Amino acid sequence: MAAIKTYQMLIDGAWVDASDGGLFDSSNPTTGEVWARVPEATEADVDRAVRAAHRAFVSGPWAEMVPSARGRCLRKLGDLLAEKSEELGRTETVDTGKMLKETRWQAKYIAEFFHFYAGCADKISGETLPIDKPDLFVFTRREPLGVVAAIVPWNSQLFLTAVKLGPALAAGNTVVLKASEHASAAMLEFGMLIEAAGFPPGVVNIICGHGEPCGRVLTSHPLVARVSFTGGPGAARHVLANSCNNFAQVSLELGGKSPFIVFEDADIDSAVNGSIAGIFGATGQSCVAGSRLYLHEDIADEFLTRMVALAAQIRIGDPLAEETQMGPLCTLGQLRHIQTEVAQAVTEGGQILCGGKQPDGLGGTYYEPTIIACRQDMRIVDTELFGPVLTVIRFKTEAEVVDLANDTTHGLAAGVFTRDGARQMRMARAIRSGIVWINTYRVVSPIAEFGGVKGSGYGRESGIQAMYDYTRPKTVWVNTSSTPIANPFVMR
Repeated sequence: MAAIKTYQMLIDGAWVDASDGGLFDSSNPTTGEVWARVPEATEADVDRAVRAAHRAFVSGPWAEMVPSARGRCLRKLGDLLAEKSEELGRTETVDTGKMLKETRWQAKYIAEFFHFYAGCADKISGETLPIDKPDLFVFTRREPLGVVAAIVPWNSQLFLTAVKLGPALAAGNTVVLKASEHASAAMLEFGMLIEAAGFPPGVVNIICGHGEPCGRVLTSHPLVARVSFTGGPGAARHVLANSCNNFAQVSLELGGKSPFIVFEDADIDSAVNGSIAGIFGATGQSCVAGSRLYLHEDIADEFLTRMVALAAQIRIGDPLAEETQMGPLCTLGQLRHIQTEVAQAVTEGGQILCGGKQPDGLGGTYYEPTIIACRQDMRIVDTELFGPVLTVIRFKTEAEVVDLANDTTHGLAAGVFTRDGARQMRMARAIRSGIVWINTYRVVSPIAEFGGVKGSGYGRESGIQAMYDYTRPKTVWVNTSSTPIANPFVMR
């Protein structure tokens, strides 16, 4: 067995252990073996990280740095990320089970997000106001909020770090980043690039730990001005409760159960490939996974014949191997959850068209690509599984499928496949979600905002507007008259 690697946290520019020496294990989901140990932050460690970020915000080099200089730090960070994409991708694959070909590509592409915000850093501006009073010049300026608590899950962690760090740092804030307790290693490896990119000590701090006490102390800390959270709804409720203590601004991205709708006029080959990528890419461990497939009854049989055949050919195995197409689930808890929900779906009348079990001959937390014919009222249809399980329902009319697509507590993303341009626009307007992909799926860009509605949270990440969300306006009134202000107690 290879030696177990022990990591440290980044606090105030230094790599440190937990103050009480506490560690927790990180297992390789491909083998089930412990491969790394990560420090578990105490309440004192969290407080130290937040105070370091606050000091960096109010004094020192970062507080005086002009926006273009902040942009240069971000650009350098992006360059370093691209250079280290192979190593970072490999670490993330070992820690999460995600495909190496995906993690290294993603790490390299994420550099574009830092480059984007590097260019945005000196573009934040206020405005002058046409005030209704003479001899007064009034303008607004945008100022950073202060310390940002950024909480990131294990899946797509470098991407989700970029869409939080990029705008927060471009706007002049400082950050305490909490890595997921399920897979912290890639985040800590990424932290090694922070100093090399030129960020002063305390501007970016990275801590590890569970919701209690680490998450609680971080999100309720009196010096935290904003919380940017990506994760599950249960943890989000704790974040909201904690923020009552510090009145921090909060944004939540909480995942989804996204509809993938295919009309009778769609390009079937394109739609099948899109659905395969949308649900089986990343082993279904994506907040925007197209996990609810709605097929028009005229093309349903042909579509499912093709899709089941393709799903059966997906090569499952070691995520480090180039020939592998789908790796394991990240945690044993996910596997147990999926097994329970699939069994319940069968009890409720669901028909398994393919998969539905762990593959033979593999250890670890693998699960076969699974497609289940369902009814809309079944529990699995609105339960996020975070795995390679697709529910399928047939529909007759556009109005019917709009109702089915919106019949969910979630609202993050949706996919629509149709050649009818007018229908594309009607569906984009009618579906209640933060993202609608038409004749494509699961694509992102630093230029485009993303986020959800309903149970998928609120607030937006990525895009120029995200940077303004990490600032607040200050209104400045300037009296330009040479005449002294009148005595307020002498009425004229």
